[in-house]
Amino acid sequence: MNIFVIVYYAMLIGASCLAAYLKKRGAFLVLFSLTLASFIMGIIGGEPALRTVTVIAVVLILCAGTAYAFREFLATVLPRKSAEVMRTAPLTASFGLFVIGTYAIAGIFAPVIAPYGEAEIVGQAFAPMSEEMLLGADQLGRDIFSRIVYGARNTVGLALAATLLAFLAGVLLGLISAVKGGCFDQLMGRIADVVMSVPSLIFALLLLSIFGANLTMLVIIIAVIYSPRVFRLTRAVAGNVVVMDYFEAARLRGEGMWHLIRREVLPNSTSPLIAEFGLEFCFVFLLLAGLSFLGLGIQPPAADWGSMVRENATLISFGEITPLIPAAAIALLTVAVNFVVDWVLMRSSGLKE
Repeated sequence: MNIFVIVYYAMLIGASCLAAYLKKRGAFLVLFSLTLASFIMGIIGGEPALRTVTVIAVVLILCAGTAYAFREFLATVLPRKSAEVMRTAPLTASFGLFVIGTYAIAGIFAPVIAPYGEAEIVGQAFAPMSEEMLLGADQLGRDIFSRIVYGARNTVGLALAATLLAFLAGVLLGLISAVKGGCFDQLMGRIADVVMSVPSLIFALLLLSIFGANLTMLVIIIAVIYSPRVFRLTRAVAGNVVVMDYFEAARLRGEGMWHLIRREVLPNSTSPLIAEFGLEFCFVFLLLAGLSFLGLGIQPPAADWGSMVRENATLISFGEITPLIPAAAIALLTVAVNFVVDWVLMRSSGLKE
């Protein structure tokens, strides 16, 4: 047993005892559970397993510290009412906001951040990491770091555009269906059922093979696929509003359909729709990455995270982690958005009073 193992267990046991002494029940349970798990992992995997646990723990601590610092920063710079909301936000939500903000900055200022152009060939194929190329080169000799930065603009930007289009179409049709009812409501419901009955990826591949894979058609097709999901949620939320007394009173006053939607239904449906927007963005983002991986998404030479995984997949056979970096970027953004959505849902109480 070397010094690392002794120090590792001593720190865990000492931290567990300190948490128990301070009566921090949650921290004690986590630390002592980690101690017991480390004993088992140490017996099975030895020192390498303990080092892996240490690395994971350090990463989690750094993420928690970053989330806490960013939450305090937002609470300081935001107006008083928004600052009070941020101070009550969980660390997962502030970490999600930090990741989303980082991706937004990378996408907006990609030409400034990236050391090379999006399609500029600056070295040999599959060149290793160096001071000139932080993550090495791809199969054509292009800087992978620069392409990942530009990919934040292309992949996230296109997914955001498709989500906005799907969301606007779904919300508008859902609100109209709830207010009008009757045959229009039934017709829209059956159309939504038909579209949702086909798996998203298969439906996208079918439409792209018919209409082509240009960016405009890609956004429209993804919006068509996911707008029925938004329609269903909007119709359900708005359906709970249109049976309220204040809505019937407004209808009896002779208010028009758009006034009813704008002043009566939409203000009382905002919170679940905001949460749904985040979830829809995750679905669209993952579908777009999957289509790009299959070669039907964003076309070369534009940088895209899904296509970057496919183009550099050969390196996995040689033990390189380069193809996993764009995949990790996709996973990190998806998790971050879900953290924020969970927070929004937690704060949401459904209908406003």
